[in-house]
Amino acid sequence: MAREFVTTTDLLPHQRPAVAKLLPTRAGAMFMDPGTGKSRVLLELARLRQDKWDRLFWFTPCALRDNVREQILIHTDLSPTDVKIWNGSPLEPASLAAIRFHVIGIESMSASDRTVLAYNAMRTSKSYVAVDESSYIKGWHARRSQRIIRMSAKTRYRAILTGTPFTQGAVDLYSQMFFLSPSILGYRSFWSFAANHLEYEERKNAFGKKVRTGRILRSHNEEYLAARVAPYTYQIRKDECLDLPEKLYESRYCSLTGEQEAYYEEAKWEILSLDYDDWSPIKIFHLFTSLQTIVCGWWKRPNGALIEMRHRRLDLLLATLEEIPDTEQVIIWAKYRPAVRAICEALAGIHGAEQVVPYHGGLAQKDLPRQLDRWRSGARYLVATQTIGGYGLTLNEAAYSVFYADSFKYSERVQAEDRTHRIGQTRRPVYIRLRSLSGIDDKIAWALERKGNALSEFQEQINVYRKQGLRKNAMELVKNL
Repeated sequence: MAREFVTTTDLLPHQRPAVAKLLPTRAGAMFMDPGTGKSRVLLELARLRQDKWDRLFWFTPCALRDNVREQILIHTDLSPTDVKIWNGSPLEPASLAAIRFHVIGIESMSASDRTVLAYNAMRTSKSYVAVDESSYIKGWHARRSQRIIRMSAKTRYRAILTGTPFTQGAVDLYSQMFFLSPSILGYRSFWSFAANHLEYEERKNAFGKKVRTGRILRSHNEEYLAARVAPYTYQIRKDECLDLPEKLYESRYCSLTGEQEAYYEEAKWEILSLDYDDWSPIKIFHLFTSLQTIVCGWWKRPNGALIEMRHRRLDLLLATLEEIPDTEQVIIWAKYRPAVRAICEALAGIHGAEQVVPYHGGLAQKDLPRQLDRWRSGARYLVATQTIGGYGLTLNEAAYSVFYADSFKYSERVQAEDRTHRIGQTRRPVYIRLRSLSGIDDKIAWALERKGNALSEFQEQINVYRKQGLRKNAMELVKNL
């Protein structure tokens, strides 16, 4: 029998109502802004119930497994040997039976049969299962979502934690709530949920028959959904509960070189030369990605060839960093790995390799915590991608963040910002956006200012023109990017 544990940090005032509301129910959702302490609430619930569960399986994005363990060790009297991270090493259920806390990468539930089999062997009807950053299971058809939901269906306690539960509207709600319990929304299948709450775009096929495109136009009966989830949900925004320093924003600009302008127009021509009916969402995504990489100084052609071109964005970054005091650590958010490599090489040439720490998905999972330790131990620059570094981490050591290239989605941008705007931050965070004088950067900036999604908004406008038969207007939309 594992020893009882105690929590070693006090609950904050806004965390106490979360515990009080969710304790009476065996399934609960913490929709709490990044930095408001979702992990601390979960650990308090686990402590109060610890005589009723055998093991707690804490699912989280793979890149955040070590971060979850650190949160457990910070807020409880548990030791590192009391927390098992499932990181690809051999998993023998018999030898792990005495360990109560297990941290599992969400992605492993689709990529690793060994992880799936071990989880299937170890979880019981008395287990406690929590899904951190539960937006990772919002896709109902995804293999990891199906496995986690179905294999956890009969466990005693279930919880989800996220600061961004609805990035695409009501459709994101179904899978997360179904994991907690099918009875919350009252639908036993996604199709019955969709029939009552989702309106899909329809288009005539080659035979003149209307078929769904898969794109959701709008949601219906949202008041009903809100009423159904309310008893199982605690929701709070950061500005409602934390007295954090206000954010400060700046933008810096550079023009394109002639070489960039030429490739920029070529990338647009690849779309314009296609038959209008072939302008699929995939093609539009490829267009946006191509234009954004070109304004950052490189382009991966459709044939796989990588073209690097003269550009001014890196010079703009270096000039911006020169204005930041030498005593300050800085996070540089770069969306693409070639940009990470170029930034790291440039900074290492100036300041030395020991001052520059890359952090991206191309690194082995076991190396990511070591990279953070290097930065926290005194390296000045952390050069990270938003997809890996933008979730779950607390990076309050830095007050300055530079966005070398932005995400298309506001939800991803604000997640990255919140790495330095969390409990414990005492200085005013500064966010500096680098932009080129180009249509794509303008389009992205405009969408983010309105808390939108640049790609989906552009696609929606294309679809409006398509439905109205306004091919010329759609062509102009692309030309004006």
